[in-house]
Amino acid sequence: MDKKKIVFMGTPKFAVPVLEMLIEKYGVDLVITQPDKKVGRKKVLTAPPVKVIAEEKGIKVLQPEKISNDENVLAELKELNPDIIITAAYGQLVPESILEIPKYKCINVHGSLLPKLRGGAPIQYSILEDHGKTGITIMYMVKKLDAGDMISKVEVDILDSDNYESLHDKLSIAGRDLLKETLPNIFTGNIAPEKQDDSLATFARNILREDEKIDWNKSAREIFNQVRALDPTPGAFTYLDEDILKIWSSEVVELEENYSAEKVGTIIKQDKKHIYILCGENTVLKVKELQISGKKRMPVVNFLSNKKDYVGTILGGINE
Repeated sequence: MDKKKIVFMGTPKFAVPVLEMLIEKYGVDLVITQPDKKVGRKKVLTAPPVKVIAEEKGIKVLQPEKISNDENVLAELKELNPDIIITAAYGQLVPESILEIPKYKCINVHGSLLPKLRGGAPIQYSILEDHGKTGITIMYMVKKLDAGDMISKVEVDILDSDNYESLHDKLSIAGRDLLKETLPNIFTGNIAPEKQDDSLATFARNILREDEKIDWNKSAREIFNQVRALDPTPGAFTYLDEDILKIWSSEVVELEENYSAEKVGTIIKQDKKHIYILCGENTVLKVKELQISGKKRMPVVNFLSNKKDYVGTILGGINE
């Protein structure tokens, strides 16, 4: 196969395996990623993971603040005249002026089984909404968000043991492998793109602060899903008195007692290693790992080392 000129657009860790595969198998002529951002309490200016890999490999990197109106990026792409542009979790909408450039068009490696979960947080929402499976869709890019014709798909099971991080990593590898399998067929024309049924589309908007707060009126299963969908970042939280309490690891359990007379959010039981919280529908969440304001995340056994009895404490408190 003739050497192809490839431009890759991506930003976070999710995109790294895809980029590494492309570099190894085809070579990448240009990488476009988001600008460096200040990270952590000390606000250290940090390069995106994709930029780090590209620079290690000596690949030119562009970081437009807003690609839709950056004439320099457009001019550089027109001069390069790439055969294909491949995106994976880039984080900006690519304008039509760029979509029209490549011979083999622009394709995207998206972390859901389209048309379900279009948008920026498909991995989190696949857990939040308790899907039994999710996957990767490789599609042609169009002006409308994640609405292009689908080229190939692969399914990935979601286990109860999965959190955002573990599912993210599985999908990242699945995306790499699916693209590796799909690209030769794109270049030879051995594909049959499928239009999306817009009537089946659902959307996964970026996670907001309000999505992080636990509503104890929800069932234990819903809160269990929220906890793991937001682990390891940004975390599902509630309040213990005036302190923010993040819950990092939990389990839905059945207790013989009937606690329907108690207020949801009440700690109804504790043992040496766990606390048990009453949720909506008279369901119970067993908490195994948490984090109180100013402390690191810890097993509940460490949290309970103060010997305090929390039974009867109502979480949410002053902010409900």
